[in-house]
Amino acid sequence: MTGARRTAAFLSVLLGGAGALHLARPAPFDSIVPRALPGSARGYTCASGVAELGVAGLLAIGRTRGRGGLAATALFVAVFPANVQMAYDWRHASPRKRALALGRLPLQGVLIAQALHVARASKGTPAAS
Repeated sequence: MTGARRTAAFLSVLLGGAGALHLARPAPFDSIVPRALPGSARGYTCASGVAELGVAGLLAIGRTRGRGGLAATALFVAVFPANVQMAYDWRHASPRKRALALGRLPLQGVLIAQALHVARASKGTPAAS
């Protein structure tokens, strides 16, 4: 298995798990939806869960992997404000919670880079699996 395929598999499992959690236990995710967004937090939580499951599926299939990498990149960029909101909300929380919230910020950049790697590696090889 190539590095890009391993990365795609990792991202697929990560996003699949996160998507399932968003739908099965939405309350913790509702709490980090930026309050400036219009509408209900639950709507954003459910929409992001469905998007995560869809992107996980794209990443898991060889011929859609490149599109999955691009979709994952867009998704990771789109949810970054929720991570910023979490870091802000938890600024007075326990040291463990603060570390978790702050650690998510640079991790998002790593995930974006991984998703771009998958997209670029899949370019020109849509049937690669």
